[in-house]
Amino acid sequence: MSSAVREKGRASAEATCHGIVRRMVSLPRNIIGGVSRVMGHGIDLMGIGGGRRNQPNFQLPPPPPPPPPQPAMVAEEWAFLTCFEQQYGSDHPFFYVCRFMDGLKIAEDENKFLFLYIHSPEHPFTYSFCRETLCSEVVTQFLDANFVCWGGLADRGDGLHMAATLRPGSFPFCAVLAPGSGDSLAVLQQIEGPISPAELVEILQRTMEEQGLAFGSGFRAMEEERRRADRVLREEQDAAYLSALHIDKEKSRLKDLRSEQGVQKKPVQAAKNKPTKKQCGILLKPATTVSHNETANQEKDPRVTQILIRFPNGERRERSFSIMDKVQSIYRYIDSLGLPGVDKYRLVSSFPKRVYSVEEMGMTSLKDAGLHPSASLFIELL
Repeated sequence: MSSAVREKGRASAEATCHGIVRRMVSLPRNIIGGVSRVMGHGIDLMGIGGGRRNQPNFQLPPPPPPPPPQPAMVAEEWAFLTCFEQQYGSDHPFFYVCRFMDGLKIAEDENKFLFLYIHSPEHPFTYSFCRETLCSEVVTQFLDANFVCWGGLADRGDGLHMAATLRPGSFPFCAVLAPGSGDSLAVLQQIEGPISPAELVEILQRTMEEQGLAFGSGFRAMEEERRRADRVLREEQDAAYLSALHIDKEKSRLKDLRSEQGVQKKPVQAAKNKPTKKQCGILLKPATTVSHNETANQEKDPRVTQILIRFPNGERRERSFSIMDKVQSIYRYIDSLGLPGVDKYRLVSSFPKRVYSVEEMGMTSLKDAGLHPSASLFIELL
């Protein structure tokens, strides 16, 4: 294998048993300060591998093009993504634009491991790794479907603090992390040096399979609670939507009824045609019954689709749309929120990756676009 997987634990935090290493590290105070603490599950998390492996002698690649200068006035959360996209474009895994602790909390909320990438633009192996491995389609789709991804610069901000904590022996440097108890962090896997897309996916897949057992019970309980909360939210949204739809239909029916009564020429004939209170009660009763049935069967309504939108800052919002609404209507909803920093963007599904740009699919119905009966979309900033 063309990468050296290194497990560098301290004697006080590392124990070996049948080739499995347990490694816990303490989070630096610079990262913990000012951010709410991430509470773990109280489970000992284990990493893969057995001690330190010797790094093979790699032949240095041709010198890459010089990295673009880093903008002086960039918010800390945007520093890595701005630097990365200037040189490698926007086709890459979905990196959350946030501080490290916020990314770890997002991973915990979504019951996923955190994929950490520390970017060193000047290292000779960085260019080929980013261009050929990290930005490859197979790695991008695998990470978007199974991990929460966070990146940082090796010489700045949270990326610098995490590099000092994990002490990588070489770059490129990736790690699979999970929250531990208190202020500790579980390092499940470290990957250093150049590596092919297939090898990276194989290591990540094996890490998920072996480490998933340690998280299984806690994750399943949290996932079930999240699904229950999402189901209740959908039921409330659908009930409000169907109630408003019924009120509009009833108003339209009464308006048409008054119009028919107004065109009658003879008052006597108009009086005969005027419904009594009893008749009105008969007319209104079926409509009320239909509304009750629609509310009871709202999840089976083929006219409604549920769209879950994930924002770059980790926020998630879910909204009901008609299946005949256009893809452009999702863009209009996002624009109406007025979120800072979300100006130029496109909607992308994670696995398999598909772009729903407003230029190409803006006038396509949600049903024809395959976004029915439900779908999850990322906001990818341009």
